[in-house]
Amino acid sequence: MSPVEIEIIRRKLAVIVENLKALEPVEDMTHEQYIRDIYKRKATERLLQELIEAAIDINTYVIVQTGHAAPDDYYESFLKMGELKIISFDLANKLAPSAGLRNRLVHEYNQLEHSLVLDAVKMAEELYSRYVKEINDYVLKVP
Repeated sequence: MSPVEIEIIRRKLAVIVENLKALEPVEDMTHEQYIRDIYKRKATERLLQELIEAAIDINTYVIVQTGHAAPDDYYESFLKMGELKIISFDLANKLAPSAGLRNRLVHEYNQLEHSLVLDAVKMAEELYSRYVKEINDYVLKVP
C-alpha cells in the first residue's frame, strides 16, 4: 500500500477513536438516565453509526486493495477481514453483527430498543478498540 492508501485507513481509524472517546460519558449511564436524555441518545446513535461505518469503509477498502472482490454486504466485510487474517477471526465474528446495528440505526431509528444501543456502547469500547489496534498492526506490517 502506498502512503496515500495508508493515510486513508488512518483517517477512518481516527473517526473510530474519536467516536469511542465521545461515547465514554454514556458508558456509565443507567438505562433511565439514557432514556431521559434525548440529546445523549441521538448523539450516541450517530456516534455508533459513524464508527461502524468507518470500520466498514476500512474493511471494504483493504479487501479490494488486497486484490479480492468487494464483500456482498457489511456483515461479510468483517468476516472477510478475519478470513484474510487482517484482523483476528474471533474479532471479526464478534464485530460482524454490528453491521446489523448500523442498519437499524440508519433505517429503523424510530423503533430502536434503547437498551440495545446502550449495550452497544459497551461492546464498541471493547471490540472497536481491539479493531483499531489490529488494523494499526496490519498497516505497520504492510510493505
